[in-house]
Amino acid sequence: DGNSPGTLVRNADIAMYETKSQGKNGYLHFNPAMSSNHQDRIILENDLRAAIKSGNQFELHYQPQVSGKSHSIIGLEALIRWQHPTRGLIGPDEFIPLAEETGLIIGISDWVLSAGCRQLRAWRKAGYDHFKLAFNLSPKEFEQGNLVDRINRHITAFDIPPAAIEIEITESLLMNDAEKVIEKVSLLRHAGIHVSIDDFGTRYSSLNYLRRFPVNSIKIDQSFIRDLVPNHAPAIVTAIIGISKSFSLDVLAEGVETEGQFNQLNSLGCDKMQGFYFSRPLPASAVERLLVSGVFPISNMKPALQRCG
Repeated sequence: DGNSPGTLVRNADIAMYETKSQGKNGYLHFNPAMSSNHQDRIILENDLRAAIKSGNQFELHYQPQVSGKSHSIIGLEALIRWQHPTRGLIGPDEFIPLAEETGLIIGISDWVLSAGCRQLRAWRKAGYDHFKLAFNLSPKEFEQGNLVDRINRHITAFDIPPAAIEIEITESLLMNDAEKVIEKVSLLRHAGIHVSIDDFGTRYSSLNYLRRFPVNSIKIDQSFIRDLVPNHAPAIVTAIIGISKSFSLDVLAEGVETEGQFNQLNSLGCDKMQGFYFSRPLPASAVERLLVSGVFPISNMKPALQRCG
């Protein structure tokens, strides 16, 4: 794969990045087609650095979290989009893994926290102060010693009550240096910030983790919600709801797409839900129209067909 040490090292490096792009924990032999992929990666990384520096290529969309009983918005999840100057709108699945690998995730998260808190302040000033705004944090960020200070800095800058902010962490994070993670989660809770476990049930669910990690709520992964059918609920959904109640935790179901799923969750005692049945992620202006209306006409809703997660 090369006639000089420099070429061999470069091509091995390209093969390594190609492996990582496919999920890590593997290996690939170099082939010439990888060179173009590697070049694309370098270009995208440079574009991402420029986007973070300019700060004007990103935008936030917000997906409502709804109460089945009151038909009202009880929360919003902030989701980043990248309006690339030549490639158009890029979803997070395409650039967040690259940002995590290169360390650019910190700059992106700072932008998300700032933009989200600024928008939340505007909504609260307009009288819409009854819901929380949820942010997703990368496990990489829990490796940073200043994580809690960074979050508090944004909250303070926009005069947001800490209880109006929710930080979502993944189950996999619970397996990485648990003691340090527990310390940071405890500091977030001590500051008054809510913490939830996202995609619960998909990785390392453990009653011990729920006992040790001072979280406020858990989110049932959408893969389990898809299995809900009339008059039948998978045992794991019933179990997660029961576990949540036994630990006095809030529980929210993700990926609700049909009336049947909505009715099943209501019957199981899961009132808080999120998914295309209610709304796809929306720009701030569209969210404002929902806030003005006050409630979702759930009884008349049809499953949303546009997929934009």
